[in-house]
Amino acid sequence: MCAFASKILKASKRSVSLLDQCLNMKQIKQIQSHLTVSGTLWDPFAVGKIIGFCSASDIGDLSHGYRLFVCLQYRTTFIWNTMIRGFAEKNEPIKAFALYKKMLRSDFLPNNYTFSFILRACADTSCLFLGLICHAQVIRLGWESYDFVLNGLLHLYATCNCMDPARKLFDMSVNRDVISWTSLINGYAKSGQISIARQMFDKMPEKNAVSWSAMINGYVQVELFKEALEHFNFMQLCGFRPNHAGIVGALTACAFLGALDQGMWIHAYVDRNGIELDIILGTAIIDMYAKCGCIETACSVFDGMPNRDVFAYTSLISGLANHDQSASAIELFMRMQLEGVVPNEVTFICVLNACSRMGLVDQGLRIFKSMSEIYGIEPGVQHYGCLVDLLGRAGMLEAAKKVVREMPIEPDNYVLGALLNACRVHGDVDLGKETVESLVERSLDHEGVHVLLSNIYASTEQWNGVEKVRRGMEDNEVRKVPGCSLIEVDGVVCEFVSGERTNVLMEEIVLTIGIDKHLKSLSFFDDDNEVATEGGSLLDCQ
Repeated sequence: MCAFASKILKASKRSVSLLDQCLNMKQIKQIQSHLTVSGTLWDPFAVGKIIGFCSASDIGDLSHGYRLFVCLQYRTTFIWNTMIRGFAEKNEPIKAFALYKKMLRSDFLPNNYTFSFILRACADTSCLFLGLICHAQVIRLGWESYDFVLNGLLHLYATCNCMDPARKLFDMSVNRDVISWTSLINGYAKSGQISIARQMFDKMPEKNAVSWSAMINGYVQVELFKEALEHFNFMQLCGFRPNHAGIVGALTACAFLGALDQGMWIHAYVDRNGIELDIILGTAIIDMYAKCGCIETACSVFDGMPNRDVFAYTSLISGLANHDQSASAIELFMRMQLEGVVPNEVTFICVLNACSRMGLVDQGLRIFKSMSEIYGIEPGVQHYGCLVDLLGRAGMLEAAKKVVREMPIEPDNYVLGALLNACRVHGDVDLGKETVESLVERSLDHEGVHVLLSNIYASTEQWNGVEKVRRGMEDNEVRKVPGCSLIEVDGVVCEFVSGERTNVLMEEIVLTIGIDKHLKSLSFFDDDNEVATEGGSLLDCQ
């Protein structure tokens, strides 16, 4: 190998300089052709720059770089690392592992750079077993004390929810940087230990946008949406500009809280700062507007996206179906297929719900069958629940019952709940009782099931049945979960629970409601937007 290396012709300084100035693959290939003609292509320094551009650049061609790499008779550790890095950063971790294995078999020892790339590949696949092997090699070769190797190990264990070894590595680290802290915070947040994550965040000597975003998304993951928005706002008060991940997390919180004002502000922030509306961010904005009741704006954002994937389509289909625009939802589903976007499991749930609400039984059945026959997706329990709901709403209770009886998986409360609701709508008491018994056998008889059975009895004026169900609920201490509502006032989301009177403004709220009811008792609006008072005079409201 050394004898071959000594015969390699060195590329000229001008050629190497031109490689540093290349802006696209066409220019790279032109210089590669020149190096080939001059016999200097195999100069490790020159070929390393070509492979580096192909591997690391956003406009590089990784496959071209790998073909060149395979043809090399003499490779340096730098070239091995460059190729492994390319596969790791281009989301091809399996190829990165395979190349690492070849590197070891070729008698090249990995260095700290090699491990930083291969540990990232381990984290991307959440493969703890390979990670442990790499960790053992790191220790054996003495690279554990290097900062970015240690951070790679921290990230690996945190990604795999192994917080004990992650914390031990963190505690033994001498030079903890913002990446070390953020990896640990992210791990605690993802594992649901949000209070520990917040304690670590507050102790951080130095923060950046990534660490703030880790906390925002941690709150979102454990459904503390109000805290997520508070953290997002506090982040900006502290002088940090939110990054892509932080914005997506805040939009998700806005969607679940119905915080339209804050969601609109974030959308304006994206436009004002020229942030690219990629698929992930665009989908988050669509979902926010759809869940906040602005379906027209959601459609406008969707149409303005340069690229749309299955998640963007699914988000809008769901929004349209939830806004009683089922026809538009089904039409969008058809458009999605025409554009070559393959639907996923969630897409089918959304479009089956749209068919159910419109009573399109035949079309719904065709779509249900297409899941396995065309797309190779085996229907899950929620898909069967949608099918039962479709048939039940149409009054086809026997067909719905047959689906429940013959479905290849165990029906859950979603499936049986859909059947029970159909019994309520169509007054089928016997099937309703039978369904409740099935729920009880599976320990799925939550308070809503008993209330629904009571309503079935009431709809058929079987008051003895109502009394029996209510008494059973009292005897078993089954209590109905109180309803709640959210309202956004001056950018602050307020929650009200039925029966709760602890709000600091409760007196003012009750007084306002009382005045409103009093005014409504004195007057009414007719179709011509005029108010008729008790005295019979007409007051023009326009």
